[in-house]
Parts: sequence; C-alpha cells; structure tokens
Amino acid sequence: MDSGSIPVGDLSGGLDLQATLESGQTFLWRREDGRAYETADATGGSAWYYTVVGWNDDADPEVVRARQRDGMVEWEATTDADSLLADRLRLDDDLPAIFDRIPDDPLLADARDAYRGLRIVDDPFFPCLVSFICSAQMRVGRIHGMQTALAREFGETVRFDGETYHGFPTPDRLARATEDELRELGLGYRAPYVRRSAELVASGEATSEDVRGLDYADAREAMQTFVGVGDKVADCVLLFSLGYLEAVPLDTWIQTAIADYYPDCEKGSYAETSDAIRAAFGGEFAGYAQTYVFHYLRNRG
Repeated sequence: MDSGSIPVGDLSGGLDLQATLESGQTFLWRREDGRAYETADATGGSAWYYTVVGWNDDADPEVVRARQRDGMVEWEATTDADSLLADRLRLDDDLPAIFDRIPDDPLLADARDAYRGLRIVDDPFFPCLVSFICSAQMRVGRIHGMQTALAREFGETVRFDGETYHGFPTPDRLARATEDELRELGLGYRAPYVRRSAELVASGEATSEDVRGLDYADAREAMQTFVGVGDKVADCVLLFSLGYLEAVPLDTWIQTAIADYYPDCEKGSYAETSDAIRAAFGGEFAGYAQTYVFHYLRNRG
C-alpha cells in the first residue's frame, strides 16, 4: 500500500474535498461511511472517499482513498496517487485567477464564500457519460446510487487493505447487459440509452475522440451522437470530463438562478439561454460559476 499527503495550503485557492466530491459533478467517488449527499457542511469534512481507476486501461485497476484533515489531503492507494489526484481533482487550477474572470455579483460571491476550494473534476469520459445519461429527472443522491449499483453488479473487483472495491463497468460489459438487468438497478427508461451508448463506445462507432478539440458549440452537438444525450447532458460531460470550462448545464438549479437573479438571460431556447448565462458568468470559466451556484442553491434548498 502506498500513502502520502498533499498540503492544501500549497494549492492556489485551497481545496474543499467534500464540496468537490458531493456537488453533483462526479458520481465515481464513494464515501466509506456511506453518507454521501447527507450533509453539506462547508469545512470539507474528514470522511474517507474512494474511487477505482484504470478500469478501461491495459493496466490493472487501482484503488485510491483520500480524505481532508488538518490542512492536508491524505491518501492511501494501490499506486502512487499524487499525480492522479492532481489530475482528477484539477488541483493545478488557479482558483483566485479563475474567480478574477468571473463577475463578483451577490449570488456568485455568496456561493464562492460558502464553498471556497470547490474544484471542478476531470472524470473519465465513459463513466461520466453514463452518470449524466442517468441524471434525467433524478436527484443527485439517486444518480449516485445508480452508479454505485452499476459498479457493484458489472464492475471489476479489486481487493485493497482487506476490503473489496468495485470499479465502474467497461463499455463492453455494459453493452452486454440486458435492459431488464439495468432496469432492476433503478435506471428505468434510461436503461436502453445507457446500453446503446455503451455499444457505441465499445464498438468505436462513437467515442470521446470524436468530441475532443472541437469548438464548444460543435462539441455540444457532437456529444448528442450518444443515445440519451441532449443539450444539458452534453454540457455536463463537456464540463466534468472533457475540460470545456465554459459549459453551463441548464439544470433545475441554474434555471432557478436565471429566474431569480438573471431574468434577462432567459431567451426561450436552450442554445440562446446558454449563451446568455455563460456571458453573465464570465465566459471562459462560466462552468466554475455554474458549479458553485448549483451546489450553493441545492444545499440552501
């Protein structure tokens, strides 16, 4: 077992691990106490989180556990996890510089102050895609539960420190699952969408490489090649997996923010409203503003 620690004070803008992993942007991390999305304190907490990585690579899957305590991100893993955590949690992002590019209006200022150190994640493409196909008309706790069930039923297992961990299923494994099996895990009408999108990725008919590097608008359109992906799901995957930090998914909470704080941004269509709220959120890093506002409004209720 490898272990290490990362000083939070060395990170520009710090880190709030709990807010980052429980803000509805990633569903690939589990809290070992089983209480993800139950509490929303703004201190980062000290719970252990874990994820399984490498599930779709030639290398064997690896387990990474991390927690934030006493000004450090402590980790234990089956591999050296310093660089992995830096990549997955975007620890190199300069948060003060990013917020210098985001308007300091009252809502954004309150959200930033409540969750300083919340970072956007960089999740692997396929599990991020499946997570957000499953997100339609679902609360974040239910989405998290679906992904946990998919990993438990179809993911590869890894033993670590006396415990068994489950990685996210490969595209090939989910493509071979039946719709009935997926429905039994709570996916409902989303089951055929997940299965068909898994088939596209497994066969190479449609992959993340068809999207990467495109201009934002073209990338959002290209994402909709996958089954069950509309504008909002496309924006989620672009933001939380493919590095399009300007993307602003127009979910329920952002629509609430538009109605209550930015009514002039409502333009009657997804594309035009998206353009307007991205401009209101500062453009290049509007996705960061979105993530803070989403987490702030959801927890405030």
